[in-house]
Amino acid sequence: MTIRENLERLEEQYLSPYAALSSQSKGRDVWEPDCDIRPIYQRDRDRILHSKSFRRLKHKTQVFLAPEGDHYRTRLTHTLEVSQIARTIAKSLRLNEDLTEAVALGHDLGHTPFGHSGEYVLNQICPQGFAHYEQSVRVVERLEKGGKGLNLTWEVRDGIRNHRTSGHPSTLEGAVVRLSDKIAYINHDIDDAIRAKMFIERDLPTQFTDVLGHSVRERLNLMIHDIIENSQGKPQIIMSSGMEEAMKGLRTWMFDNVYCSDVPKQEESKAQQLIVFLYEYYCSHVEKLPGEYLVMMEHQGEAKERVVCDYIAGMSDSYAIDKFEELFVPKAWKV
Repeated sequence: MTIRENLERLEEQYLSPYAALSSQSKGRDVWEPDCDIRPIYQRDRDRILHSKSFRRLKHKTQVFLAPEGDHYRTRLTHTLEVSQIARTIAKSLRLNEDLTEAVALGHDLGHTPFGHSGEYVLNQICPQGFAHYEQSVRVVERLEKGGKGLNLTWEVRDGIRNHRTSGHPSTLEGAVVRLSDKIAYINHDIDDAIRAKMFIERDLPTQFTDVLGHSVRERLNLMIHDIIENSQGKPQIIMSSGMEEAMKGLRTWMFDNVYCSDVPKQEESKAQQLIVFLYEYYCSHVEKLPGEYLVMMEHQGEAKERVVCDYIAGMSDSYAIDKFEELFVPKAWKV
């Protein structure tokens, strides 16, 4: 018996009856022989971790565009915080940690440069529309490894696609990531906003903090405990009604006072115009795209606009700025 088979047997003996067992996965679109060491979801986690799109997250905006300071979150640190919260919950509920971590690490792979402002403008100008959760699935199915994709399992892709607020993941592990994403960004965005001197902790509405807690640490502790206590032994991942309503209320307050405020938005129009310029340029000069994108158009029948959107969405903030300067900013003439 291989190490993988032993690990699968341990899952069957230990995990919750509601957990997604590695041995019962719906599998991959393209069949592959099993690894002799790693169960199927662990392989998916490893593939995401070693992907180029995952590494690029370190240079993509979370909320604050090009912040001056090393301690503001990026899309990568957000992803790692989601993963840690999700694993804590999954482990406590005896769910499949490998599947949970794979979904968490992959959920934002399709995010654009410049955060949600980049997502918004691409959705406006691309005829096929753009949503980061769908793009994340497209990254792992079509764009990684030179167009071959990562060939991830159905369960991981389902969790990635359905991590958004209106999503309905098919596994409890996916549902854990969906809630962990919100817990992570609400709390770390508060931390970043306080660091940016937008407000202080006691400015947060007490009607929400009296329920959720009066510090990032306390809120994380209370919210995670609430999910575990209310989901224990149940075929669903839920929060208590009071905690959920307070979280929704604080999230709405954050939209009004942080996400849509002048501080993180002050460079947004410039960033969006930059993306528009890049999009229009590459739509008019498709020959300037990297080779794998040309193959997608010429041999796979992908629309030009879709491929240009793929290329721009994959850029880091710094790479997009460098490309803009290369294409549109005049350079000094030298002898």
